[in-house]
Amino acid sequence: MKKNLIPILISIVLIALSCNRTKNDRINSDYNRNTNKLKGTITISGAFALYPMTAKWAEEFRKIHPDVRIDISAGGAGKGMTDALSGIVDLGMFSREISDVEKAKGVWWVSVTKDAVLPTINSNSPVIDQILNRGITKEEFIKLFITREIKTWAELLENSTYKNNINVYTRSDACGAAQMWGSFLDKDQESLIGIGIYGDPGMADAVKSDMNGIGYNNIIYIYDITTREKHPGLEVIPIDLNANGNIDDDERFYDSLDHIMNAIKNERYPAPPARELYFVAKAKPDRTEVSEFLQWIITQGQEFVNEGGYVRLTDEKLQNGLQKLTTP
Repeated sequence: MKKNLIPILISIVLIALSCNRTKNDRINSDYNRNTNKLKGTITISGAFALYPMTAKWAEEFRKIHPDVRIDISAGGAGKGMTDALSGIVDLGMFSREISDVEKAKGVWWVSVTKDAVLPTINSNSPVIDQILNRGITKEEFIKLFITREIKTWAELLENSTYKNNINVYTRSDACGAAQMWGSFLDKDQESLIGIGIYGDPGMADAVKSDMNGIGYNNIIYIYDITTREKHPGLEVIPIDLNANGNIDDDERFYDSLDHIMNAIKNERYPAPPARELYFVAKAKPDRTEVSEFLQWIITQGQEFVNEGGYVRLTDEKLQNGLQKLTTP
């Protein structure tokens, strides 16, 4: 009789363990990696914002599937969308909302992570202490980047004796960062006025090289993912969200990469310029290696997101993405 109870007890234990799986376990269990050896080439282009994370994902995925080659190139979100819709690449890295025009063209997309665009200033600026204490309001940013009503530091900062011109930098390439910064200022990329700079690395370098410079960057190009501190020469301009002329304690979340990531996750930093990042394609990927790569990113690949300097999506959004990939 006791011998007959053993199989029943084992079954009860297995059922209990199954019921206690976490949400993350459920997401990962939906991804059953193809046991066949994957081969082939995946081509990806597009947003500078997603490039570092995609490179990390590719590196880790190839540890599992060494016979899959993944070619990645950054060139801006606009290029990613164009290349994907034309079929030049399998996937486009994209860093702004999908437009109605793009949807009408039949673009397919899936959300994979989240980040934000931050305003930047040279850390050696003669007015850096004032800027860090008072911040800049949205209205003042509009006068700097859109209308150019504010042209000098003295015009921006009351009682300032530093009268040099403010050198405003913007992006010259069609990109999500500029579009999201423009959206925050109730405009679009084409409305931004400034010295045109190509790419996120170029923008960071321009501001670091100019004591009178201000611009904007995706967070991954502002902070070092190893030290989690800001790169030398670059500082974040705090946004005076309540426009009271002072950066309050609940507006101070720029000290480290982890600090700003938590602010984005908890929606303390505004969206835009916080936003989701996507992979886009001309249609739902039908090649096994491409589909498997995306499924792995949404499941196992999420463990590298925080380390990589990005913000993890909610379990619900990840599950929706997985269903989008696996539903016929």
